[in-house]
Order: sequence, then C-alpha cells, then structure tokens
Amino acid sequence: MPNSIIISTGSCIPSEVIPNTHFLSHEFYSPDGVRLEKPNPEIIEKLYNITGIRERRHVRSELITTDVAYEAAVQALEGIDRESLDYIIVAQNFGDVRTGNQRTDMVPTIASRVKHRLRIENPYTVAYDIPFGCPGWLQGMIMADYYIRSGDAKRALVVGAEILSRVSDPHDVDCMIFADGAGAAVLEASDETGGILSHITRTDTLDKAWMLRLGKSYHPERSGNDLYIKMDGHDIYKYALKTVPPMVKQALDKAGLMLGDVKKILMHQANAKMDNAILTRLFQLCGVETIPEGVMPMIIDWAGNSSVATIPTLLDLLLRKKLEGHRLASGDVAVFASVGAGMNINAMVYRMP
Repeated sequence: MPNSIIISTGSCIPSEVIPNTHFLSHEFYSPDGVRLEKPNPEIIEKLYNITGIRERRHVRSELITTDVAYEAAVQALEGIDRESLDYIIVAQNFGDVRTGNQRTDMVPTIASRVKHRLRIENPYTVAYDIPFGCPGWLQGMIMADYYIRSGDAKRALVVGAEILSRVSDPHDVDCMIFADGAGAAVLEASDETGGILSHITRTDTLDKAWMLRLGKSYHPERSGNDLYIKMDGHDIYKYALKTVPPMVKQALDKAGLMLGDVKKILMHQANAKMDNAILTRLFQLCGVETIPEGVMPMIIDWAGNSSVATIPTLLDLLLRKKLEGHRLASGDVAVFASVGAGMNINAMVYRMP
C-alpha cells in the first residue's frame, strides 16, 4: 500500500491589508436588530483581545474565489506535469461571489473552473468541490489519501479557497474575524517512509448543525434576501474545546504515536484564545505538563480567519521557511486539526518524508 506524501504546496495571500481601524466607522447591531451602545473602539479592542486579530487580508474587488484558488494551484504545481493529476479537489463553501452581487455561483464547480484555467486536457483528472465548513481542505486531503491508498490515484491537487469578505455582515461584530485567501498541496503516492499516518473525522448535527449558518443582516433596515455568515461564537468555543483535543488524541493513538512525538500542531485559526485553550486541554488530556514553545505556529494576527485556506496557507509558509522560528525536517511529525460548520471536526497525523 503506497504512502501519501505532500510533494509541493502553494498559497495565495491577498494584497489588501485591512487593519482593525477599518471598522471604526461601522454600525454594529445585535442579532435582534438593536444598535450596540458600546463605542466601536471598545468593540474592536475586545475582539482583538479574544481573537488576536490585528489585521486581515481581503482580495481586490475584481477577484473571485476561482482566481485565488487558481493562483494557489499554479504555485503548488510548479515543476509538476498538470496532466498527471488524477484528482483536483477544491474545498470552498460559497462559490464565486462577486463584488456587489451577493448571489453565489458554483455551477460548474470551482474545481472544474480551476481545471479549465489550468488548461488540463486529461478527461480522467476528476474535479469536484467539498463544502465542508472550515475543515474542508483537511477533509479533501483525507479523501485524496483514500484514493491513493486504494491504488486508484497516484497524484491529487487539494485546494482550499474562500472569499469571506463578500459574505460577512458588516453590521455583525463577527465580520471582523473573516478574511480571504487560498492554499494548496499536491499529494502523491510514494514508497517513501512517512506521509499521512492517520486521520479521523466526525460530524455533530443532532443539536449543533446550526451553530454556524447563513442568515440575514443584523441591520433592521437591510431588506432583500441577502444571506451572511452567522455563528454562535460562545457555543462554538465550548464545543471545540470539548471535542477537538480528544479528536487529536484519537488520531495520534491510531498512528501509534504520543503527543511528545509531535513537532508542530497546525490548527485552524479562527480565534487565538480558543486555539490556545484547545492546545492546553490537549496537553492536559495526554498527561503532558509542559507545552513546547512554538509547537503551534500562528498567523491569525495578520491573516485573519480564511476558513478552508487557513491550514494550507500555514503549511505552505512553514514548508517554504517563511515562518520565523518554525521548521519541519525529515522524520518530524505534524498534526493537523480543524473545526467548523457542520459541525465538523477532523484531525490528521503526518510524518515528513
């Protein structure tokens, strides 16, 4: 049975830097349509203290999700024969949403559009999308691993791309966490030691399906049928803190490894306070007293929450040695984990070849 090895990565980090001061002139409302009395500087400061976000990246007005997905794909495919791809899997949740038009456009799929832009002629390069919330890119990697291990595929491109700035309500304080971007990786069948060692996924819908959802603007005078991202932040925090650490431990147990074997933890980044709490709970769960410095690299302070693009962007920066003080060498073990709409959680253990 072949191993699934990451042979290349790429990312598209938008050029538009949006600092927290951008939101000073916004009118914020509560879910019941009441204007928030607290001054904007206090609202922004509180959000910064919780999330750690001081700025985020937004795309230029003329760009769409397909554009950033394509750019990340091109970077990941440098030096690789595009016709050799068996799968192109694009994780995304809102399709192409254009400036000034709230309607989503995802027929054909973003993956088909990316394949078209790549000018791939091979009809057996299968292209499809995964709408799986923030864990979508990681789930795409998990699915690609199944294809490779089955022997049906030898090479797959997995992209995570999102433009959340177009689907966030400017009158909801949560709009300040959302960002845009794309990341990609090429996964290949190999006889090398290492690669993907284990993974695990869960979906909780009985009473948690709607904690992340689409809904109308909080502004009472906004008419029309436009829908925006809405979330129950405190409930998501509690859910993630309770369920993510055991998921990571399960993945490590499945791989036959201990937490002490892990060099880096690449976590989906929506909230720095939440991620740090998850990390602390994970180490407590595994009976490890000391958390190694730098075990969980973070980019949320300048990149914001770009949903499915967060982890592949983080991985690309790490492997290209663009994160100061963070490196992965041959034999090192990295754990990937994500939580998001669904509610979905997944975790994956990977050993550098």
